[in-house]
Amino acid sequence: MAVVIAVANQKGGVGKSTTVVNLAACLGVKGKKVLCVDIDAQGNTTSGFGIKKKGINTTVYDVLLGQKHIRDAVIKTEFKNVSVVSSTSALAGADIELVDLENRSNRLKMQLLTVKDDFDYIFIDCPPSLSLLTINALCACDTVLIPLQCEFYSLEGLSQLIESIRLVKKRYNPAIDIEGILFTMFDSRLNLTNQVVSEVKKHFPKKVFNTVIPRNVRISEAPSFGKPVIYYDKLSRGAEAYKSLAAELLLRRKVAEKNKLN
Repeated sequence: MAVVIAVANQKGGVGKSTTVVNLAACLGVKGKKVLCVDIDAQGNTTSGFGIKKKGINTTVYDVLLGQKHIRDAVIKTEFKNVSVVSSTSALAGADIELVDLENRSNRLKMQLLTVKDDFDYIFIDCPPSLSLLTINALCACDTVLIPLQCEFYSLEGLSQLIESIRLVKKRYNPAIDIEGILFTMFDSRLNLTNQVVSEVKKHFPKKVFNTVIPRNVRISEAPSFGKPVIYYDKLSRGAEAYKSLAAELLLRRKVAEKNKLN
């Protein structure tokens, strides 16, 4: 049964979609079956896998509103073991439409339950806000992976997100946990970078990934070609970083499962 991981941060531009696309691709290469669910109206995860939005018949919008089953929305990509439930700009108004619907916070969870046995990992790419869409993701997931850019405002966004996770844990999803905090656009030459890392590790010593994602031009270029960076330039620093992240995630999961059995 799949592990469901929401990739979330209430601050935009921190690398959520980039992380979903590239981590999923790296896990797929390692033989894991991965589903990426794009619930951001910008649809960056969708386009990051080279999926043309104009030709899509069924999207996550149709799934959340109960018009289609999630199986009808799954698109197999050209990349090994990776499938996508796509998003388009139609999702922008979904928050308003969801308000009056029954089980408005659990609609994504109910859909994902029907396909969890088909995958090893399900990643949910969240919008940069605490909307009903994000609440759906937090209710549906087992853990939250938090990409964090090394700047002051990111620390404020992190504290807000942690508070949101606490509220969801209390009201909707008591099993939710933090998968890990991932530093993105990392530049060790900057004093601020090191200060942010130190501050986050002080408050979340066991939750920070050892892997960091560097600023890398290949990571930035890959989406315009509709490819994860390991398919665009597998020898780049960006590709190596995401391969390392995938290996670390798998190791963490293995240790967690072992601890459960003990």
